[in-house]
Amino acid sequence: MNTKIKAASAREVLSTSGYPTLETIVTLEDGTRGIVSVPYGTSAGKHEALTLVDGDPKRYKGKGMLKARDNVNSVIGPEMVGLDARDQEALDERLVSLDPSPQRSTLGGNAILSVSLAAARAAAQSLGVPLYSHIREVYGLRHTDFSLPKPMVVVIEGGRHADNSTDLQEYLVGVIKDRGARENVRAAIEVYLTLGSILKSKGYSTNVGTEGAYAPTAIASNEEPLVLIEQAMKDAGYQPGKDVAIAMDPAASEFYADDGKYHLRRDGKVLSSGEMISFYENLVGRYAIFSIEDGLSEDDWDAWPKLNEALGNKIIIMGDDLTVTNVERLKMAIDRKAINAILIKPNQCGTLSETIAAIRLAQEDGLKTVVSHRGGGETTDTFIIDLATAANCDFVKVGPTRGERVVKYNRLMEIADELGR
Repeated sequence: MNTKIKAASAREVLSTSGYPTLETIVTLEDGTRGIVSVPYGTSAGKHEALTLVDGDPKRYKGKGMLKARDNVNSVIGPEMVGLDARDQEALDERLVSLDPSPQRSTLGGNAILSVSLAAARAAAQSLGVPLYSHIREVYGLRHTDFSLPKPMVVVIEGGRHADNSTDLQEYLVGVIKDRGARENVRAAIEVYLTLGSILKSKGYSTNVGTEGAYAPTAIASNEEPLVLIEQAMKDAGYQPGKDVAIAMDPAASEFYADDGKYHLRRDGKVLSSGEMISFYENLVGRYAIFSIEDGLSEDDWDAWPKLNEALGNKIIIMGDDLTVTNVERLKMAIDRKAINAILIKPNQCGTLSETIAAIRLAQEDGLKTVVSHRGGGETTDTFIIDLATAANCDFVKVGPTRGERVVKYNRLMEIADELGR
């Protein structure tokens, strides 16, 4: 067995949006190949690592990734030759040294991440161990046992993930009573399917958005999905707040305007930060909501601690655009007591080691961790499920339909079978 890297190369492939993304192959001296395709977000925080695109309007409307591909093939790949893929932290340090810019804007976070993850997969395959076991061993994640993440399933989409739907970007069903991975997935999907029947009965469209969730255009308000989802939970045979509960991802940065106000056009409201917090308090008081992600804008730092103070003792208050899987921004959020949970997306920071560092810091401070898919530019890669398993993350957030989403739940159930769960 020789786990030194022989070559690293990338190519353009299509993401689920129809626009390109990167697929990278890391080949080891023993002939093992690790292949990874990396996603990008349609709705992305402005502080996350850069997804480098070509900007050529004649090709994929400017969103080609030949520059990122070439950066892997001509710049990063040669620097990887001879490194031991088992020493992930040293490999990632080399990657960061090639582009130390805060948002990996020189070579592209997409180029750097693709190599980082492909090397990890190659090493695991060469060693003949599951990827989640390899990640746990490499980073010394000494949990007593594997605890599989519970599903947090997007069931209604709005915002930038759907046309003419709600202002709030996502409404989700989270499994809070753990019955084992297969039954957890079944519970969430049954609520989703039941919701579809309810939407049809009301004459709403059941077409789906970018994440495979329903995107009904006739929804009257940002509150109505909560009513419909609770009804779907009951009709599917699950008790809201006991078996399953509602999670929300407003993605508030998307409707936060230059005037410093939150514009809820569907409701005809313009709210201050304090009024936005009151808006959530009202909803939490009336519905089985257990999590709010990105309830405020990514730079509304003064208001975030107030939101956490108001609701953090009752529900999950989670940062995504606020923290972008970035240790320094996470430290700020912890110091200011702004959140009690963090969303984890490897492509927000650029390497596997930086992702693990964010998870470790969050868990050491008692924050819940939720590993997430990306909205528009997903792929059929399942790396994030092994990552969430390796680190004993609390939830994994993925849409309910479309191949690039369900393959991740299928991987979760496969791991459950491997571990006898």
